[in-house]
Amino acid sequence: MTSKAVVVYSGGMDSFTVLNKAVREGKEVYALSFNYGQKHSKELIVAASVCKDLGVPHKVVDISAINELMAGSSLTDAIDIPEGHYAEDSMKSTVVPNRNMVLLSMAIAYAVSLEAPEVYYGAHSGDHHIYPDCRPEFVNAMNNVSKIANYQSVEIVTPFLSSSKGDILKAGLEMGLNYENTWTCYNGREKACGKCGACTERLEAFSEQQATDPLLYEV
Repeated sequence: MTSKAVVVYSGGMDSFTVLNKAVREGKEVYALSFNYGQKHSKELIVAASVCKDLGVPHKVVDISAINELMAGSSLTDAIDIPEGHYAEDSMKSTVVPNRNMVLLSMAIAYAVSLEAPEVYYGAHSGDHHIYPDCRPEFVNAMNNVSKIANYQSVEIVTPFLSSSKGDILKAGLEMGLNYENTWTCYNGREKACGKCGACTERLEAFSEQQATDPLLYEV
C-alpha cells in the first residue's frame, strides 16, 4: 500500500528537491504551501505550476493575517531585504518569528486529517547559522512533539538536514530536475536580484556543482 506524505512546499529549490524526492520514493504526496505575507509570494505561483505538472494535490493556505503577531522580518514588513551572505548578521532580519513551528504544526494537522504518517520539510545545514527553526535540535524536538500531539503519530522527515545547498542541488541534478521551475530570491520581482542571501547561496551552489542556474538575474 502506498504511504501518504505531506510535503511543506515553498516553491524554492530545497523544497522542490524534497517534493520530487518524495514522489520518486513512491509516496502519495500532498503538497502544502503557505501565504504568510512574504514579499516573494512569486514562489507560490511557481509551486502551483510544478504541482500541476507532477499531478500532485496542492493546497495554498492564506495565513497572512498572522503577520499581526509575526512582525519584524524583512521578508514581510517594510524593511529592506539585506544583501550578502547568510553568514552575515544582517541576514537575521530575514527571520520570521516562529515561522517553521507554525507551518509545521499546520502541516502535521493536515497529515493527521489525511491519515498520512509523514511530513517532509526541507531544512538544511546552510540555514543553521541564521534560522533557529532549521537546526537539528529544533527539528528533533518538534518531531518528538509531533509523535504525541495527536492520536496518530506523525514523523517529520528532513532528508537534507545535514546537507548543504550544494548537496541538495547535486541530488536534484542527479534526478534530472529542472531548477528553472523554482524561485529563491527574497525580492518578488520579475527577475531574481542576485544579491540577497538566498540568491547568493543559490548561485554558490550552482557554481559548486559546475552547473548553470537557469533563472534570469538582474545582476
